[in-house]
This record gives sequence, C-alpha cells and structure tokens, in this order.
Amino acid sequence: MASQNLASNQDAVKVVKFGGSSLADAEHFRMVADIVRGEDSRRYVIPSAPGKRFKEDDKVTDLLYKCYEVSADRAALKEVFSRVRERYELIIEGLGLDLDLSAEYAMIESSIAHHAGRDYAASRGEYLNGVILAKYLGYDFIDAVSVIRFSDNGSFDSELTNTIMAETLKRHERAVIPGFYGSMPNGTVKTFSRGGSDITGSIVARAADAVLYENWTDVSGFLMADPRIIDNPSVINVITYKELRELSYMGATVLHQDAIFPVRFAGIPINIKNTNAPECPGTMIVPTTDDLSSVVTGIAGKVGFSVLNIEKDMMNAELGFGRRVLEVLERLGVSFEHFPSGIDTMSIIVNTNDIASCRQRIIDEICRVCEPEVINIEDGLALIAVVGRGMVKAKGTAAKLFKACADADINIRMIDQGSSEFNIIIGVDAKDFERAQKAIYAEFEK
Repeated sequence: MASQNLASNQDAVKVVKFGGSSLADAEHFRMVADIVRGEDSRRYVIPSAPGKRFKEDDKVTDLLYKCYEVSADRAALKEVFSRVRERYELIIEGLGLDLDLSAEYAMIESSIAHHAGRDYAASRGEYLNGVILAKYLGYDFIDAVSVIRFSDNGSFDSELTNTIMAETLKRHERAVIPGFYGSMPNGTVKTFSRGGSDITGSIVARAADAVLYENWTDVSGFLMADPRIIDNPSVINVITYKELRELSYMGATVLHQDAIFPVRFAGIPINIKNTNAPECPGTMIVPTTDDLSSVVTGIAGKVGFSVLNIEKDMMNAELGFGRRVLEVLERLGVSFEHFPSGIDTMSIIVNTNDIASCRQRIIDEICRVCEPEVINIEDGLALIAVVGRGMVKAKGTAAKLFKACADADINIRMIDQGSSEFNIIIGVDAKDFERAQKAIYAEFEK
C-alpha cells in the first residue's frame, strides 16, 4: 500500500537496484525491464553483475576476481575471461540486442593483463551489465567512475559524491548507473565491499531526492530469521533503519549494512522486493514507525568469537582500569564487540580471527599494565541478537528469551542489553548456535 501511494505522485522518483540473481540471464533481464517499465517513476536503475543461473554456476564477479588472480598467465587469463564474455554474449543474444561489445572485452582483458588492479577487474561485471541494461531499456548510461568518489585514503566521500551525482542526474531523466564501484582522486577504480551495489543504490536515491529506494532481490522481503536455520521464517512487513542495522551487523544478509546510511540521512524508505514475485509487498524499511504490534522484529547471529576474561578484586575502584585494557587492544589493532562487566570482573568479546596473531601479547600486555589476578581467553562463542522496537513496551521479553534457551538445555554464557531496550544479545557455545536460534524463534512465533 505504501509503495502504491508513493507512486501516485506524478513527480515522484524511484531508484531501483537489482541484485545479481535478478540479472543472471536474458530471461531475468526481461523480467527486470517489465518491472522498471511498470511504473513511470522508476527512473534510475542500479544493476549488479550477473549472478548464478543454477547452483553450480559461477557469479561473474567471482570469475573476474579469478581473472585478476591468473593475470600473469596470459593463457589462463584468456580462458577465464572467455567465460565472462560468453555470459554477456548469451544475454545480448537472448535479448536480441544490436550491441557489439568486442572493443570493451578487448580493453578489459588487456587492462587486467597489464595490472589494472583487483578493483578494476571486479568492477567490470557491473559495468558491462549496466551497458547492456541501458541499451535494452533505452535509458542513458552513467559510468559510476564519473559520479561515485573516494578520498585519497580509500574512504567513500559522501558529500562530494552527493553533489556530483545530484548535478549529473539533473541532466538525465532516466539512466542506468552500475553499482559496486567508483573512482579514486587519480581516476583509478575503487570498489565497495561485496554487496556494494546496495550502497550505490542508496547513494543515487539520496542524490535524486527519491520518494522510495526499491531493492530487488530473490526473496520476498527481509526474513525474521536465517532461512538456512529456520524453515520458512516469517517475512518482516515493516522494519526501522535502526533495527535493520542491528540485524545486518549480526549476520542478516539481504541488504548491505552500509547501504542504510545515505537514505537514512535523507529519510527515504527502502522497499525490499522479489524480482520473481513482484506482486509481493516485500519489506518496508522506514526511519520510524508507530507499529509496535510485534515484540520481536528479527533474530540474527554470528559465530567465531572469543571472550577475554579478567578478574581483580576492587577493579571497580581502580581508576582507569578499563581504559588501560582497551588501550592494549587498540595498540594491537583489535576492536571489541561487547564489554559486559561486573564489580570485580570484566569480559571483552572479540572476533577470534582478529586475535589469532597476538593472543599471548594481549595477555602479557594486560598483565603488565593492569596486574589482574585472573586472565584467560575462551574461544567457541556465538552471538545471537534478538531485535525489536516493541520490546521497550513489552514486559517479560527477556524472560521468554531465557526460558526458550533453558527449555532447550542451552547455557547462556553472556547477556548484553543496550539502554535503548530494543535489542538483547546473548552469547552461547558455538555448538548450540543453530539450536538456540530455533528455540528462540519458536518461542516468539507462538
């Protein structure tokens, strides 16, 4: 209903992003074109590179990374790049387009062979898909290198990009802008992290002052839990940016977590939609909502954490104790995830991979600066977040969470709840990770 109301405004602009599964072959291109042409307001389109057509297939981006890896071997490069070229030629032929990309292929293969760089190689998937989609739709093509800017240190320059993008879009009533990449100040190609096409779509939506950013993928919205763990989890109808940020950080993968910020800044809602079922309303991601009908919005989690346990009598009275501990981690380049503490105890949750090369140094340095009575590192921790804007008004949410774990004979090793009271994070043994999520989901979906 919300998207229909937004579309009724004749001057409304929608930005639409399509994931790799939505543009994997010619048949999907036709579905995408039907969606774009279905509403006149869908004026700016952001494509990803072609994804898998079937389970054993390769994603084009993975093939392009492979091209970079074998670039020193011209024969190997030619063989892998021929598979990339074949994917695009099948799409062009399947769409019946009069489009010759021979010169583009030759330039890309030569550039990779002559050390154009990993980011350049990976970005060509979106670039070529953008050229083809623009031709098929009859839209203008805007190369992302001309409108997406990074700083000298490699960080995304949001304000410069917004200025350039807004001015450029004024000159193009309808356009295709490839996702995933932009340019450094010296003109070289720089990519976002994997899934970065979501970020590009968000950037374009902000610059276009869009009424809605539609993110089209292969699922009918944001799911309450991981479908690889929970059978047929419920679709979330409405979720706030804040809730989505928490769930994305804890492992939910429908939308790149950094894609939230440009549209959140502008107050633009996001609609997660299914290319294969465009009639489904999907999930609306909004700045705020008064809908508190559901206590828990979603459940997500990650494995691969360790706990640094520190004990010392009168720790709470020792000025600067916590600061000294965190300074040790900072000097060794280790960030912490959570920091639950007691009067004489402190537990710091860190990513296990982050401490692989400096475990003993962490212990030695903390012993030197803090002189704890007990210090050790325990591995094998998994974190699970239960997130919901309705939790602040609902009594007994934590009790239900703990009951679910107790009934499933799962020991909770850590509890952390923010002052905003819209999420509870628990730590369990990695071996109990999936079982805990199933128990928690069953308890709140009764």
